[in-house]
Amino acid sequence: MKLVLASDIHGAAHWCERLMKAVEDERPDRVVLLGDLLYHGPRNDLPADYEPKRVIEMLNAIAPQVIAVRGNCEAEADQMVLDFPCMATNNSLLDPATGSTLFLTHGHVYGPGLHGSVDNLPQLRKGDALVYGHTHVKVNEVGPNGIWLFNPGSVGIPKDGTHSFGVYEDGHFEHRILGDA
Repeated sequence: MKLVLASDIHGAAHWCERLMKAVEDERPDRVVLLGDLLYHGPRNDLPADYEPKRVIEMLNAIAPQVIAVRGNCEAEADQMVLDFPCMATNNSLLDPATGSTLFLTHGHVYGPGLHGSVDNLPQLRKGDALVYGHTHVKVNEVGPNGIWLFNPGSVGIPKDGTHSFGVYEDGHFEHRILGDA
């Protein structure tokens, strides 16, 4: 099972284009979107390439591949324009190869308490993974009780200056930096 994991696009069309190119190159089984897709939010500056209508078109073009969860910036209006469900606070995937559960969430309802995420871990077993966004900070480490913590960083408004996404394959998580090429 190969997944592309992305979070916090925040309507940034240029960086969403880069993500779509990465999805094409990576050829994942599914694309997991961890929330905050269209709106920049009241705490963020407006991205220079803020074009949520273009982001809608790009995301809808891959709708059959998408598994999405709601971020703190999603609203019912977003669901009206997106062709995939995006309003659940969490979702889960079972990796048949490892038997591990990947708990997918944004980070404002469930999270590990790192970098401004809420400190509210879901019930997971050792070897399972909490996959979240929200903080715009990349994480790839073992957390409490042997739970793997993975945050792909932010596609649109990264806090460390590197626009990024993640890949999950063969039981391993990796970060990928979105280039300008």
